[in-house]
Amino acid sequence: MAEFIRMVALWLKENGMNLIKIVVAASCLWASAVLADPPPGYPFVGYDAGLAAARASGKPIFLYFGRYGCAWCDHTNKKTFSDAALKKLYTANYELVYVDAESGKRLTLPSGERITEAELGTRLKAFATPLFVYLTPQGDKIVQIPGFKTVQDFRDYDRYVRGGHYKQKTLLEFLGSKS
Repeated sequence: MAEFIRMVALWLKENGMNLIKIVVAASCLWASAVLADPPPGYPFVGYDAGLAAARASGKPIFLYFGRYGCAWCDHTNKKTFSDAALKKLYTANYELVYVDAESGKRLTLPSGERITEAELGTRLKAFATPLFVYLTPQGDKIVQIPGFKTVQDFRDYDRYVRGGHYKQKTLLEFLGSKS
């Protein structure tokens, strides 16, 4: 990233930009390159806050791994998470956690170990985004699902998780048996 900023600054300088403009432009590029956004209007929180809230509420955790520049994350946010009924369902029944799969932000695992959001992504094999992970209130993984999903997909996953079906069958078995 630093090399990229240096190259942009050099290009700007060669094209007549003064130092102040170079610094402002480089800062804007850097700031935009490290941000990733959860769906707008949802009460997503960071990993630590979400774990604490889940322990207190007893609700399962819906963990969304995204990253800056992820076209499928943006598509999912616009096409799926824009559904008002889905927003109401997930806001009422889950602790919503958003993690930037490339972030250096530190978090604490249930074991007490401190790692970065990117390291959590590596451990959960979030090599492509979006990735959705359902966790118990204690932070144990129930199921993880990669890629763009529809509103109906998320309704099915909700029934699987909150109905406790994951205790008896895999997600594929559950989805294959639904009417």
